[in-house]
Amino acid sequence: MKISISDRAKRNIEGYLFISPWLIGFVFLSAGPIVFSLFMSGTRWSLLSAPQWIGMENYHTLLFDDPLFYTSLWNTAYYVFFSVPLGMLLSLLLAILLNQRLRGISIFRTIFFLPSVTNMVAVSILWMWIFNPEFGLLNRALEWFGIAGPLWLQSETWSKPALILMSLWGVGGGMIINLAALQGIPEELYEAASLDGAKSWRRLFHITLPMISPALFFNLIMNIIGSFQVFTQALVMTASSGQGSEGGPNNSTLFFVLYLYKKAFQQFKMGYASSLAWVLFIIILLFTLIQFLLSQRWVYYQTDERLK
Repeated sequence: MKISISDRAKRNIEGYLFISPWLIGFVFLSAGPIVFSLFMSGTRWSLLSAPQWIGMENYHTLLFDDPLFYTSLWNTAYYVFFSVPLGMLLSLLLAILLNQRLRGISIFRTIFFLPSVTNMVAVSILWMWIFNPEFGLLNRALEWFGIAGPLWLQSETWSKPALILMSLWGVGGGMIINLAALQGIPEELYEAASLDGAKSWRRLFHITLPMISPALFFNLIMNIIGSFQVFTQALVMTASSGQGSEGGPNNSTLFFVLYLYKKAFQQFKMGYASSLAWVLFIIILLFTLIQFLLSQRWVYYQTDERLK
């Protein structure tokens, strides 16, 4: 049955009407602010006066005259470099452990997933108590083994490792995705490998990891994007750690988004903050593109033979 042009146009109009709430929200709440921030990155604007166009001056200042820009970039890179691999590894190990067919396993899956949906402010307050150098749970546990715990958030050396350790609290989201991918692997592959004499570690590296590589790749991209935008825990935990300012001690936890926040909403340098936002966007975009290029070497997608 042929569909006339008028029928096709009618169906297209109906389709656009159905998705119009999303389109309106995207234009006014996402695309519009993005274009506006690009324009504002070339201005000097304090919210209290009209924007003044200054061209590329903001970018020149942050690249050549702002040492805190590089401090925040280094802190963020340090966090990403350690938190992403550790989070990926832990979420994979948990998914493998929770993929067992045991009675009550769904309860453990729920327990490990719940922290990932907990409000970050509440989680930050909890971990402030855990990291307290005097009566915190972590240092008390180290005392049982005769180890004197560090100052954690009050130490320049341990502040970033503390936040990286805290980030492992939220691996439940990645664990669920890996678990779903594991349960989609056909049992026949493991049975055939066992008949061929393949040991457990060979089945892991030659069946399990290649089969769930798309899920691992998705988790990798999302973890990189999320880690570059680390903000809430640094804001809440360092502002209340007795150091006098967010990002302490001595700017050791001044992450990029936290620095952007301070420029925008404490110093009211909206144009400068917009330029910082676009630098962060370009950095995340480059890392994402690099991962997509590298994924051609290790990500394997299953194809349905019926679609060929």
